[in-house]
Amino acid sequence: MNRLKLIELTKEYEEQVMAYRKIFIENGDGADGCAALEETESYDEWLNFEKRLKKKYGVGYTPSTVCLAVRRSDNKLVGIIDFRHELTEFLMKYGGNIGYSILPSERHKGYAKEMLGLMLAKCRRMGKDNIASAKIIAANGGVLENEVPDDVSLGKSGVLQRYWIKL
Repeated sequence: MNRLKLIELTKEYEEQVMAYRKIFIENGDGADGCAALEETESYDEWLNFEKRLKKKYGVGYTPSTVCLAVRRSDNKLVGIIDFRHELTEFLMKYGGNIGYSILPSERHKGYAKEMLGLMLAKCRRMGKDNIASAKIIAANGGVLENEVPDDVSLGKSGVLQRYWIKL
């Protein structure tokens, strides 16, 4: 299954993203994994999701990587996926690390499975190769301080995550 590619957010997909937004709003669907696309009026406003969502969620905000799932054959946007780098208490209970949505017209074609697989591969490349461990640490009050280069080859990703847990 090599039908999709994950694309970083660029102006090239502005029209498709805004059409995606309109479809979800008109259908009354939840646009999961879209960094609150439904709450914005313009593509530029949406692109600034980090600043916008930090303001909305305050200390409950977690950085994320949002990607467009684009079909290779015709360059059509079929889904949006959001990898949240940390788990807040809310995400731990209700959201998880990854949220995603698929256009209603493109559902039941295996795109969600392929899109998630692509995002997990991207996470591994980003140094998130042990998501389960990160979830366990976060569940026990761990807070990610930073990521540092793995200069001593302790893992496979080349990046070490440093967490702090207050006792």
